[in-house]
Amino acid sequence: MLPAGHHLLLLALALVPLDSLVGAAAAGAGEGFCSAEPSSDCSQGPPLYWKVTNPTLAPVHLQDLPGFTRSVYKKDHALITPESHVFSPLPDWTNTLGAYLISPALGAHFTMYLANMQDGSKSALPPKDVERLIFVLQGSIALSLESERAHSLSVDSYAYLPANMKHSMTSDEPSTLVIFERRYTAIGDYHPDLVVGSTDKQPLLETPGEVFELRKLLPTSLHYDFNIHIMDFQPGEYLNVKEVHYNQHGLLLLEGQGIYRLGDSWYPVQAGDTIWMAPFVPQWYAALGKTKSRYLLYKDVNRNPLI
Repeated sequence: MLPAGHHLLLLALALVPLDSLVGAAAAGAGEGFCSAEPSSDCSQGPPLYWKVTNPTLAPVHLQDLPGFTRSVYKKDHALITPESHVFSPLPDWTNTLGAYLISPALGAHFTMYLANMQDGSKSALPPKDVERLIFVLQGSIALSLESERAHSLSVDSYAYLPANMKHSMTSDEPSTLVIFERRYTAIGDYHPDLVVGSTDKQPLLETPGEVFELRKLLPTSLHYDFNIHIMDFQPGEYLNVKEVHYNQHGLLLLEGQGIYRLGDSWYPVQAGDTIWMAPFVPQWYAALGKTKSRYLLYKDVNRNPLI
């Protein structure tokens, strides 16, 4: 247990923007970072969520620090950062590399992984009775269904596929997806439907006592046993509630940077970082830096914890 003074020191260090940590390395790599005050070079702005696949503190910046990683694994949480991603061919997919970020091996009841598709890539089906949600981070894909018209999904679009629904995804350009899968927990006669949408089409929801903006990608009815939240924080905003609850979380920071408290640990985080939160781990977030933070959050819902 650290003395109180050490906690304050950790917080002070965490307030240093991650951009400043890469300094000369970023300049040497030739990356043009767009700051809060856009220059002429950034007049058009970078693509949405570009920092997920091109993080400020990228693996290339750590090549001269052998053995260094920001990733952490503990019994009730994990921080998985881009320099720790291990990609390999996804089973039964065509021309697609994947990196599993969260799985039951951690203690989770779901999987969360990245899928890097290329020209000519094609997906495989999840296992029997497993539902799937895909969210496009880069590029675009075509989603084909047996009984529906095909859907074109671009960045910030998503699709929820109920368990055992036949489908396939193809791509004719480099595309990155984040995918959530879990074994569906059925109750009564409730059966979920296909959902296809985009974040910007979802309404802002009330967040009593909080300042962040919240959107939910799936209906809140009993048909669905999890949801995906999109949460936006302006610089300096933070969670008022220091949460402790039975739900599990899988989080991907899409934009911005900040500090996340998990248990008794405090972690500076940036776009591209993934977090797993076990049930009842204390959790709290504050957005730092010059631009807003946005993260995507998996949460199990609508089921009795005894089931």
